[in-house]
Amino acid sequence: MNEINREYKDRVFKFIFGNPTNKEWTLSLYNAVNGSAHRNPDDIRFNTLEDAVYMNMKNDVSFIIMSEMSLWEHQSTFNPNMPMRFFIYGGRLYEKHIAVSEYYRYSHHLQKVPKPHCICFYNGRAEQPERQVLKLSDAFCGDADIEVKVTMLNINYGKNRKLMEACEPLREYAWLVDAVRRYHHEVQDLEVAVDAAIREMPDSFAIRPFLIGHQAEVRNMFIGTFDEEREREKGRLEARREGLQEGRKEGRLEAEKELNERVATDMLKEGEPIPKIVKYSKLSEAAIRQIAKSLGVAVL
Repeated sequence: MNEINREYKDRVFKFIFGNPTNKEWTLSLYNAVNGSAHRNPDDIRFNTLEDAVYMNMKNDVSFIIMSEMSLWEHQSTFNPNMPMRFFIYGGRLYEKHIAVSEYYRYSHHLQKVPKPHCICFYNGRAEQPERQVLKLSDAFCGDADIEVKVTMLNINYGKNRKLMEACEPLREYAWLVDAVRRYHHEVQDLEVAVDAAIREMPDSFAIRPFLIGHQAEVRNMFIGTFDEEREREKGRLEARREGLQEGRKEGRLEAEKELNERVATDMLKEGEPIPKIVKYSKLSEAAIRQIAKSLGVAVL
């Protein structure tokens, strides 16, 4: 597999919906999420944070349209701590907005600012509701004076059908991710899987010419996302192992076996391929197949 070009580290979702050249797709998704009917893509003013300016902080997509500031994040793994991230991003974005607007913080009159709308688009493999609201207050130890609400939308292919019908580019993106996962499961080569999925994409898909024109970038973005997920899984496993090492030595082997079986079980439920499960669970293929059989999960 080729070394990842860090220039392509952004996610495919951001490349499609946070790209100034594709404002019509951003507007389509905005309208679908909000039930609105804006027609002019040029009404969108992107204000996405770039890490070169904002202390290594970089959000996925943010923009202002009319009197609303939309903050969009894409997640391929469920993260209940997203409200804190939106809280931090929101502070930086309003700081940025105030710096370039006529907002006067010392005014005796109320200074109006765009209202925030926080959306997390989720397409991880673990089952999640089609729609749920995550709240920052759930993380506080008692009542607090600050609240951030994030609406998490499940955009896996086949989920949130009304949303997908209202935004064709989103449905096409969901199809692409599903096809890449399907091919990757079959061939165990992500580069081949991405190329095959793009090749299979129907000619009627609006995003197809754009993806073909940027196929190398898209391929590297998928690889980068896959590597991030793999590193997170490795980190979780290492953290669990460190916890075992710090505990009592008695019964450690049995506890580690139980841990490995739990890791394998979770990865089987998420549809991960056997070679990857072998690597992270450190179980034999035969043991993993036995677990899959007990779960009723079909594996190749």
